[in-house]
Amino acid sequence: MTLSASAPATTTRPVITAWSAVSPYGIGKDSFVAGVLAGQDTSAPLDSGQWAAPDSHACLIPGFELREVLGKKGTRSMDRVTGLAVTAVRDLLRDSGDRRTASDEETALVLGTTTGSAQSMMDFTRASLEGDKPFYVDPSLMPNAVMNCAAGQCAIWHNLKGPNTTIAGGRVAGLSALSYAAGLLASGRARTVLSGAAEEFSNARAWLDHHRRGEDGADALLGEGCAMFMLESADPADAADRALAEVLAVQSRVYFDDDPGEALAACVDGVLRRGGVDRDDVWAVSTSAPAGNAGTREREVLTARFGAQVLDRAPSMNAVGDTAAASAAFQIGSLLAAAEQSAVPAGAVALVSSVDDNGVVACAALRLSAR
Repeated sequence: MTLSASAPATTTRPVITAWSAVSPYGIGKDSFVAGVLAGQDTSAPLDSGQWAAPDSHACLIPGFELREVLGKKGTRSMDRVTGLAVTAVRDLLRDSGDRRTASDEETALVLGTTTGSAQSMMDFTRASLEGDKPFYVDPSLMPNAVMNCAAGQCAIWHNLKGPNTTIAGGRVAGLSALSYAAGLLASGRARTVLSGAAEEFSNARAWLDHHRRGEDGADALLGEGCAMFMLESADPADAADRALAEVLAVQSRVYFDDDPGEALAACVDGVLRRGGVDRDDVWAVSTSAPAGNAGTREREVLTARFGAQVLDRAPSMNAVGDTAAASAAFQIGSLLAAAEQSAVPAGAVALVSSVDDNGVVACAALRLSAR
């Protein structure tokens, strides 16, 4: 049994006009593009003096120290996932020439996440349990324990006064955020939307993941990062001229057993139908490749529909590890990177597939702009 959800139909589809990434390849889009196209391995041993995680290796962002990246002001109590999001939004606005509309109230932000910062939540709870009294906690840490802290801090740091939304969706969070962003543009609630997803590496997340893994995910490496995209309506001619990709459709479904195959197949068919494209129009398919059976079934379903060659055109994201909520956003970034470096046929469509073993699948269809 499956249930479905999709973005609202629009007469004018949104376009991606700029993007940024903070990833295990480094800080900035250029580092991401170079690393993902080279298939660079980002796994590295964990420093036992800094981390107390159950794994010996992870895919971390090199040199990401909050005070060095963002400065000392306002970062004393900032947690890692918030720092990742604030940095990615900073780079996005800078690289786009800060093309905000006349009013910052017309610029929205939508951020996908798993739970916010698991480390902040656990630290705050532990302080309440270990203190002489439950309310003997550091009040400056309270905002970090709230799931929408990162999105709120992005708005504060960068003066974004439009709708501010956090979507908890696990691995599909980046596509859920994209769908919500399309709805904001379609309803006129915003003229520009910054949409993306973030995930941090922490001791808390590592231990939670360690205890929930099945045997088939025992060798999984955790990664972290954030990718953000600027979405605008294609109506203004200048936005259409700057478009890197057109968002044709986004759909999601849930499944109630251990096999996501049927739900994913229906989701793929639905997103192509809603996007008004044929299977033969699909130039590349990016898979989320979760560990174990979910990843195996994802590739089987997509290979049966599009062929291995189409799947292989999309750069693999295995080298950055399991980036959880940020994974689908990184997949979009990898497709944009591939389109920049490849001879993309006119009207080529790229498909993003995301499968979460918690019972959710999602797909997005993008029409890539030839460069």
